[in-house]
Amino acid sequence: MLVYILSLFPEALEAYLANGVLRIARESGKLDVRLLNFRDFTKDKHRSVDDRPFGGGPGMVLRPEPIFEAIEWVESREGTFHKVLLTPEGRPFRQSKAEELSGKEKLLFLCGRYEGFDQRVLDGFPWEFVSLGDFVLSGGELPALVVLEATVRLLPGVLGDEESIVHESFTTGLLDHPHYTRPRDFRGSKVPEVLASGDHEAIRKWRAQQSLERTRRLRPDLLESREPR
Repeated sequence: MLVYILSLFPEALEAYLANGVLRIARESGKLDVRLLNFRDFTKDKHRSVDDRPFGGGPGMVLRPEPIFEAIEWVESREGTFHKVLLTPEGRPFRQSKAEELSGKEKLLFLCGRYEGFDQRVLDGFPWEFVSLGDFVLSGGELPALVVLEATVRLLPGVLGDEESIVHESFTTGLLDHPHYTRPRDFRGSKVPEVLASGDHEAIRKWRAQQSLERTRRLRPDLLESREPR
């Protein structure tokens, strides 16, 4: 998968990309991620990327010229990308969307700042608007990393145990079941006997029941609005 991330602060992304699942994906050749500062596509001596909004109001708005130039530069060399814009206006990000994005060969993420983008940026390309939730951050870098990791870890061969993906929270529309490891008894809290029984069918049923009960207790909204899969 080839990924471009357009940001005013690419250095903020580098450390995370160099660790964990994303590092493994890059080193294995499953992921080629490239950071691009769209400030580099400005034409004036001050390298301006923002300006005051027409009509007045607080804050600054990202200008269209450097963003258009950056995207056109990328696609003139690499072909057409599926473009994702991180914005509170987007649809809430779900596991099903990560699965969908993992099937794309090329992704381009645009990270905003300040009061947002000139509307012509939104109108000028076929974006998929994605949101992490109903809150505001200072920029799109953190959301881009979240969406990228959730997507990349689904690529075949990235995780050491492919089966773990199948049993994760939200993959089935429910929260994951509880997990235990050694010691069997920690300060009087013991591992459920069924998990040490060796009875795989009993373990499967226990985990399914626990998953349902945990979802009902912690996230009942998931039971009310489970996405069709």
